[in-house]
Amino acid sequence: MSTVTAKQTEDAAVDSLAARFDDSLVCEPNKPDYRELDLGSPVSPLMIRNTASNGGATASSSSCSSSGSVTGKASLPRRPGTLTKHLSGELSDMSEIQSPSRRGHRRSVSAGAPLIYSSKPSAKTNTAGPPKPNSNVHLSGNICPSGKILKPNLASMYGCRSTMLGSGTGNYGHGSVIRRAAERANGTLVGDNGESIFKQGMASTDPEEVKEAGNQLHRRGSFDEALALYDRAISILPENSLLRGNRAATLTALGRLPEAVRECEEAVRLNPGYRRARQRLASLYLRLGQVENARFHLNYPGQQIDPSDLQKLHLIDKHIKSCTDARKMGDWKTAMREADAAIAVGADSSPQLVACKAEALLKFHRLQDADTTLSSILKIEQSLPPCSQTRFSGMLAEAYVLYVRSRVEMALGRFEDAIAAAEKASMIDKNSVDITIMLSNVKAVAKARARGNDLFSSGRYVEACLAYGEGLKFDSYNSVLYCNRAVCWSKLEQWEKSIEDCNQALYIQPNYTKALLRRAVSNGKLGRWAEAVKDYEVLRRELPGDNDVIESLRRAQVALKAVGGVHSANNGM
Repeated sequence: MSTVTAKQTEDAAVDSLAARFDDSLVCEPNKPDYRELDLGSPVSPLMIRNTASNGGATASSSSCSSSGSVTGKASLPRRPGTLTKHLSGELSDMSEIQSPSRRGHRRSVSAGAPLIYSSKPSAKTNTAGPPKPNSNVHLSGNICPSGKILKPNLASMYGCRSTMLGSGTGNYGHGSVIRRAAERANGTLVGDNGESIFKQGMASTDPEEVKEAGNQLHRRGSFDEALALYDRAISILPENSLLRGNRAATLTALGRLPEAVRECEEAVRLNPGYRRARQRLASLYLRLGQVENARFHLNYPGQQIDPSDLQKLHLIDKHIKSCTDARKMGDWKTAMREADAAIAVGADSSPQLVACKAEALLKFHRLQDADTTLSSILKIEQSLPPCSQTRFSGMLAEAYVLYVRSRVEMALGRFEDAIAAAEKASMIDKNSVDITIMLSNVKAVAKARARGNDLFSSGRYVEACLAYGEGLKFDSYNSVLYCNRAVCWSKLEQWEKSIEDCNQALYIQPNYTKALLRRAVSNGKLGRWAEAVKDYEVLRRELPGDNDVIESLRRAQVALKAVGGVHSANNGM
């Protein structure tokens, strides 16, 4: 009597779950069938005005000529397309920026008033006559009527910028040095006139001024604003290689490596001897895992090769080759280990290495981990420079990434996305046999799944089982097709076959909740309450807020207890 009651109880529990589950088979389209600049010292030595014997002062000019890494405005052409030499002020990568040490200062012990000395040695004192003015020594205090002086030692580094002596309270005598160009008002970098440097740069039509404003913002980490200023400077002088190099440095700081590669390539096209751009290109290509491209730029005639760069290139090349060899042999554990090793050495933004890890995870039946790993790759069309001929495991690198993407999408039941990725991979690498076969299989599986869904919707469950079986001939590890066929078997009350297909789906995808639901229901129909309770308990952990699962678990526990009571009575007899 208790057995009949337990069966009736489970039937009531199954109604709501089975109905909800069966409805989910009719999927919406494409839905899965389950749920170089150096930063100067902040205080620079000051230049005293040289005085003539008659006491007249030679006025300092606020303009400067072209020298060092920054040219004066007079050296720049005023019309686009007429530039005869590179703009000055090239940026290095942020990791390469080094601030020179603070220049030494000391007070004079022989003079009454405190003096500020520059880092250059002072001229010898003429003991035969009155002392001559020393151009390297400055009296403290605001010695210039305007309050501004020129910083000679940094003129070649930063251009013609003035420094204002403020009314400080003891730093280096009676005046403190303030860089007005470095002042910040409410967190915004402002210039001498109080206007933000970004606004000044965007309003200027002088490419040198625009570039300098971009350099200041780049040094202070305002990369988005710096990039906008470099874009403006390039719009004025599109054929200037230095501006392209600075823009590439900012794109690298923003993590937009493929765009930085394109910008560096343009820079070396404009100026093939641009060594900094080639060094940056080699570094970027190594990060992208493109060893041959990196080697080309490192070994370009005239380049000074850093031994550490060559060592890094050698290690990355070694690990990538070991990774591809392991993949060909089906040694996915080694393939993943070698991919991780190459990434750790320096190929930290290589799409093909990330894709190889995702493929290995797919082989280990860790579908969600594979999907999450692939999501870390940039959009495919932005991942690699155009026309890249880098190959990985016999396929063009970009096509290989799409190849893996297609396989992951299909395994997760996103068949339309799988077809799109496979078709794009085929267009990129038309000669790859692996991609051609995969594209054919993906289309066949998607067609079989769509036909099976249509037959299921019309109640033709036997034919639906056959359709799903046809799809499994082309992809024997497709958990979605196994689970869909298990639903058909349950509709035909073929509980054992339903459980068998659920087991196959869960072997491929252990956390497949719909397969767990179907197996729990089928086990309940066969009176295997212990197995049903186990599955419902897993589902409760996976779906903690699902009231139907909680109620089904409660009823299965009641049924198991009732069956256990009967067995105890029989054993006692």
